[in-house]
Amino acid sequence: MITDTELKIQGGEILIQALGELNAERFITLLLREPFDYTKWQRNLWADKSIEELSQMAMQNRLTNDSS
Repeated sequence: MITDTELKIQGGEILIQALGELNAERFITLLLREPFDYTKWQRNLWADKSIEELSQMAMQNRLTNDSS
């Protein structure tokens, strides 16, 4: 398990990589400004995907990240 500080750093890096600096900052600001239930958001995030699709996405992500 990584420390809270390491998690914040990695999370920030991933957001910037995926969204760019400006949109990563906007995303964080939106989370801080609005009431946000992360658990409820996660439940609905992949509602349109089957277990098999999620598994494939996870495996592909792992292969992509392991080979980097």
